[in-house]
Amino acid sequence: MRFLLPALLAALAMSSTAHAADAAKRSCFRNADVDGFQAIDSDTVNVTVGVHDVYQLKLFSPSPDIDWTQRIGLESRGGSWICSGLDAVVIVPGPMGVQRYQVSDIRKLSPEEAKASSKKPR
Repeated sequence: MRFLLPALLAALAMSSTAHAADAAKRSCFRNADVDGFQAIDSDTVNVTVGVHDVYQLKLFSPSPDIDWTQRIGLESRGGSWICSGLDAVVIVPGPMGVQRYQVSDIRKLSPEEAKASSKKPR
């Protein structure tokens, strides 16, 4: 019994560390707090939330119109918070009308990644 308790405590500590890492990766933001966007390529869009936060959205399918559009819409599904790809749809106006693109993945960029991606040519 004396050996079981330390093993149980170690497993619990590892579980809480993994949970904290998952929570950091799954940072959420509100749709209404998005201030701007930058199309990285036809499959990737960075959105600015507030003053410092940048989230990278990966699209399920390429958007040929996203790199030249002046505006996009971001629709949240199931509430106002966006925490995963299934929570968001990017809406892009184009010459053939409005197109909707399901988001497959969302990742909060580090300040260094956000700064580097803002300098990349399209």
